[in-house]
Amino acid sequence: MEAVIFIGIQASGKSTFYREYFLNSHIRLNLDMLKTRHREKILVQACLEAKQPFVVDNTNPTLEDRQRYILPAKNNKFRVIGYYFPPDLENCQQRNLQRPAKQIVPLVGLLSTYKKLIAPVYQEGFDVIYSVKIASNFSFIVKRIVPGI
Repeated sequence: MEAVIFIGIQASGKSTFYREYFLNSHIRLNLDMLKTRHREKILVQACLEAKQPFVVDNTNPTLEDRQRYILPAKNNKFRVIGYYFPPDLENCQQRNLQRPAKQIVPLVGLLSTYKKLIAPVYQEGFDVIYSVKIASNFSFIVKRIVPGI
């Protein structure tokens, strides 16, 4: 079973990437929809108990943010995969402004996440880490990050 953790600032393509790569195989956990950590924790636990693959589609900018998923997943023998969306602040700001009005993240929120963002490393407990970038034709370029490089 897989626990997939997305890491990146708002409007970096995480939710679109989920729809293109995981929609038919993994449950999507997202605080924008769930609203509270309590609800999220209940659903993470349900996925772990049911051996259901899931994707955490949040920004997860810090090691502490990611550990709330990595530790329980590892304890339940899930493979933990990180997808890192390296920040491209200018393009994220542009994509953010193209969202429906209610979904636009205030610039201060985007900048706050940008400042906190720490690239994932294998020592956190990831089995595999990938880097994801948006190409000029809006497709995704996915590359495995090799440990130690």
